[in-house]
Amino acid sequence: MNETSSRIWLITGATSGIGRELTLQALESGESVAALARDTAALDELTEAHGGRLLLVPTDVRDEQAVREAVERVLARFGRIDVVANNAGYGLFGAVEEASDAQARAVFDTNVFGVLNVLRATLPVLRAQRSGHVLQGSSVYGQSAHPGVGLLAATKYAVEGLSDALAAEVAPLGIKVTLVQPGMTATPFLSNLDVAAGLDDYDQTVRAVHKAIGELPASAFSAAARIAEGIRTAVDSPNPPLRLALGADGATGIRTALEARTADLDDWIRVTDAVNR
Repeated sequence: MNETSSRIWLITGATSGIGRELTLQALESGESVAALARDTAALDELTEAHGGRLLLVPTDVRDEQAVREAVERVLARFGRIDVVANNAGYGLFGAVEEASDAQARAVFDTNVFGVLNVLRATLPVLRAQRSGHVLQGSSVYGQSAHPGVGLLAATKYAVEGLSDALAAEVAPLGIKVTLVQPGMTATPFLSNLDVAAGLDDYDQTVRAVHKAIGELPASAFSAAARIAEGIRTAVDSPNPPLRLALGADGATGIRTALEARTADLDDWIRVTDAVNR
């Protein structure tokens, strides 16, 4: 087998959306996949067709011990891990003030602490191998935000910050890191969003955005299969990017946010520099 067809993937959130497409495409390419999700039943039909190349591991990424045990099962089956797709995610929509403490903690538990649990369990494997590629699930909201996505964006910004450091830490060890930043994607994610209880004062911002998103045509959303193809292109590259924007809308949003930050720096440079005088 060549290097690509013998590749071993560990994919969290593997039963739907981008995670499912990554699983399907890897298997169809002859690669092996350890598919992690809280309930893996949605992938049961794939086991017969792909036999020993698919390992289903029911795992809640919020449970550190469960993740460690899942990685032990993966190593027992495959012996190594080549790609870690940290894809599991949880969505919350509502104004920053509207989100309850329980809702805020829930979104961080999956999107940040779940990511850390997976990293703690898999990085020792990759370090021992002196090889591997970590795909960190971010989004356009890892670089920008609009009304209603403050808590969701906060988790993605956190993942981006820790990944900036992580990439520099593990590069000398032969490990690559890529932040995956999809734009609007046709997955169950939006329909499964938790929604915070509304306050009337945010109707003209948060509720207006929620309504506008709900009215977007199907053409505004990228196909999850195409997103997965883009991710695989990066994994196949000998020099993958640290950040991979996928979808023109996401790239536009990220570019607009970056330009606004640069404009603030330029507009206030006299005040900034005056601190050093």
